[in-house]
Amino acid sequence: MYENRFTNWVRWCDRNVTEEVKYPGIYIVAVADEDISGSNFSWTTDIAYVGMTNSLKGLAGRLKQFDNTIKGKSGHGGADRMRLKYQNYNELVNKLYVAVAPFTCNVKSHKPEDLRVMGEVAKFEYDCFACFTELFGCLPEFNDHVKSPKYSLTIGRKEYILEV
Repeated sequence: MYENRFTNWVRWCDRNVTEEVKYPGIYIVAVADEDISGSNFSWTTDIAYVGMTNSLKGLAGRLKQFDNTIKGKSGHGGADRMRLKYQNYNELVNKLYVAVAPFTCNVKSHKPEDLRVMGEVAKFEYDCFACFTELFGCLPEFNDHVKSPKYSLTIGRKEYILEV
């Protein structure tokens, strides 16, 4: 049902190639052993994370935060969980793909129509969680806060304690 709302899968390194990333919206990250770039978005167990943004920097800004976090910085909770499992950035990005569902609006505006679109973004994220859960019986791996702890609260915390 929601499949037509998303772009085709793109390699992580090509995530900013399209104009759509300047808008707010939903992004879905997959970790796949085979190359899925260019293929139509579809719900798959390779989906590792579903996220959203209504920020001024749009999807591009949020995906940059995700990238910075899997590289070892901080700023994105889901990416911090992914980093615990995939600690080698270079190996991970070769298997990382993203599809986006942009929502055209002016995030700086307080006009009712723009505010409604931003509300649609938030609702659509939860619709995506519901769809994934209906298909696979659980949340995507790194959306599950209980089953996927954060790097910064496990290994990162141990590293910090050792330094002090």
